[in-house]
Amino acid sequence: MRRGVMETGQVERGAEGWRATLIRALPQSTGSVWDTLTKPALFSKWLAQGTIELQQGGAVNLEFEGSGTVIDSSVTEYDEGSLLAFNWSRSGEPGRMVRLLLSPAGTGSLLEVSLTLPDDEDIAKHCAGWEAHLAMLQAALDGVPMEFPFELFMQAREAYSGLI
Repeated sequence: MRRGVMETGQVERGAEGWRATLIRALPQSTGSVWDTLTKPALFSKWLAQGTIELQQGGAVNLEFEGSGTVIDSSVTEYDEGSLLAFNWSRSGEPGRMVRLLLSPAGTGSLLEVSLTLPDDEDIAKHCAGWEAHLAMLQAALDGVPMEFPFELFMQAREAYSGLI
């Protein structure tokens, strides 16, 4: 197994593929963060336009404007207020799982984003994309509009490439 760690992310390559974990300490309450993770009017500000049916087996439909990527999958794990997991792949592609785990941390929240990808995927690209979207999440929570931070994406991709 190969392993690397950044300040906020950990990457492992095992027999079944890649696993990455990105963790964010957020000053906002879990209720506020959960709403921003799961309500379409709010997650469209940091992730993509679309809908997520908040239940096990619920439909996930996301459309990323800039890239043309469309996610059409289903919720694989769900626990109201704390856990949302779904397949992050386009139809017909190998499974790429994303798991969002939210817990209280003092007066704020701790968000753990776990990615599971096939062995032949560009893990640095996926981690960099999530680093960029997590920056957008923090901006959305702060009430500040933010475009996709391409420079941050490129810096994160280079940093993660150095880990693998």
